[in-house]
Amino acid sequence: MSSQIDHLLNESRRFAPPEEFAASAIATAELYDRAKADREGFWAEQARELLHWHKPFTEVLDWSNPPFAKWFADGELNVAYNCLDRHVEAGNGDRVALLWEGEPGDERRVTYAELTDEVKRLANVLTGLGVGQGDRVAIYMPAIPEAIAAMLAVVRIGAVHSVVFGGFSADSLRARLDDAAAKVVITADGGYRKGKVSPLKPAVDLALADRNGSGPQETVENVIVVRRGGNDIDWVEGRDIWWHDVVSQAPAEHEARPFPAENPLFILYTSGTTGKPKGILHTTGGYLTQSAFTNKVVHDVHPEDDVFWCTADIGWVTGHSYVTYGPLANGATQVLYEGTPDTPHPGRWWEIVEKYGVTILYTAPTAIRSFMKIGRKVPKRFDLSSLRLLGSVGEPINPEAWMWYRKIIGGKAAPIVDTWWQTETGAIMISALPGVTETKPGAAQVALPGVSVDVVDEDGTHVGNGNGGLLVITEPWPSMLRGIWGDPDRFVETYWKKFEKQGFYFAGDGARLDDDGEVWLMGRVDDVMNVSGHRLSTTEIESALVANEAVAEAAVVGASDETTGQAVVAFVIIKESYLAEHAPEGLANTLRLWVGEQIGPIARPRDVYIVGELPKTRSGKIMRRLLRDVAEGREVGDTTTLADTAVMSVISAQLK
Repeated sequence: MSSQIDHLLNESRRFAPPEEFAASAIATAELYDRAKADREGFWAEQARELLHWHKPFTEVLDWSNPPFAKWFADGELNVAYNCLDRHVEAGNGDRVALLWEGEPGDERRVTYAELTDEVKRLANVLTGLGVGQGDRVAIYMPAIPEAIAAMLAVVRIGAVHSVVFGGFSADSLRARLDDAAAKVVITADGGYRKGKVSPLKPAVDLALADRNGSGPQETVENVIVVRRGGNDIDWVEGRDIWWHDVVSQAPAEHEARPFPAENPLFILYTSGTTGKPKGILHTTGGYLTQSAFTNKVVHDVHPEDDVFWCTADIGWVTGHSYVTYGPLANGATQVLYEGTPDTPHPGRWWEIVEKYGVTILYTAPTAIRSFMKIGRKVPKRFDLSSLRLLGSVGEPINPEAWMWYRKIIGGKAAPIVDTWWQTETGAIMISALPGVTETKPGAAQVALPGVSVDVVDEDGTHVGNGNGGLLVITEPWPSMLRGIWGDPDRFVETYWKKFEKQGFYFAGDGARLDDDGEVWLMGRVDDVMNVSGHRLSTTEIESALVANEAVAEAAVVGASDETTGQAVVAFVIIKESYLAEHAPEGLANTLRLWVGEQIGPIARPRDVYIVGELPKTRSGKIMRRLLRDVAEGREVGDTTTLADTAVMSVISAQLK
């Protein structure tokens, strides 16, 4: 079977770095040589060059108690100082840090000096409320400048933030507040989404409601509220505080004192888990080193010239590493957008690119495929010539979406960096280096300098070029998670137990090495189907479907089948331009046959359903477990984390 699907991975198209781009690129091939010669020395060099250390470190890596790593442990630094104060002190206080665009069209330009002032004042407010080193502060906010300020103020005083995505329900918020034992919650009355205000403070109130005398209401002492939506909210005297009342009156001076490099920085709960939330813990020095390094060399950020835009919400790790910490540590100017890509019109993102002259765009494959569905006519209405680099993050990008991104958005000139990493890894691990790497549509390609990965079989043995297996990380890296909050045994069991003998971190993803030894991500291992004894990857079949000219996006799941064990079931969105010119009748069967031709008869879907939307979280990830419920005729599970909770009802109705 593997020989039948190899052609999907042996992508023949290659794109050399444009000469003009390569001439000014930050990354060079020499980075690989330096890292290979002395991996720990390489990371020490990055830490010293990219960050300010109040107390320089002398020890790089302590791996004496694996898998519990310590990086730069005897050094001390302050994250907020690195992201703010030092840029102001260097004379760059007037540089714009945030080009903020509200969904209704309001805007703010926040300089480094202004953001530093706001963070200092809020740090004083938090200290006055009794928040200190190690205390947890939850942040439940829309994408507004105050959200970035809140994160930086918390870490400035050595406290630990837990950002909870503003789309999560009150119950989800409550579970995270409870697990972290948060002392303060920072929120907003509401935020704009899809043309209306989405309330946030009411969810906080509900999460803090007394339920049998237990829960987060016992630890949360104060709720700080930003006025954004103007929606009516309840108020608890003595607990609730208006941001504008206290921050504007707080002292403007605040010294950023140093903390140990292993001081906890943030807890981020992974989405989609069942039962007790899984809080991924990251610390300070190693995380900031790798997030700053990868933002610099993978995104090729030149702070004096570039306008960087990572479209992720701060509720996800991408928003932590490549909205808040990496770009600000590098002194970059970046766009922050509050709303959705299609409000008030489907070209809103491209309008923003044109308005602010965005030069680097970093977004998710699901967003790209959504734009493919609408068609090229929308982005073509806007001037996208400022874009010089494109990035992809969140899940594997199929070759056809990669090519569309390059041609329609990048004007056939902008290199694409397709990045692989996780909440747990903290920063990018596998990616092309722009200006260095010859890129392949759909391939993650190679581990970054200083990062060591492999593809192995179930026994931990290297599979060799041209073969597939399990993606592992073979050496510790600076931004690695330090544990699961409050549960070290679960940390070991979840990530290290499978390859305990070899000491490998198991990412949970399947991958293949092509004939050049470069990495192609095949999706989560639990997204592999077993059809008549053949292991099929959902990613492989989805790539085949999207390669058809009619298809904009596809999601594939395995459904129980009495004959084959599991059967392939596909949910497909058709391009609007195709529907305008072709009758949809018979298209499902055409696509079934198409997959059989592209891959082989064993991969032919049992069912192909033509749908208008797919169930996605607000981070853009497809919730395949919900589609599996539909495919197997079960009641659809929890939909609270979806961007549009009505999608599953629409899909279910379409299939009747």
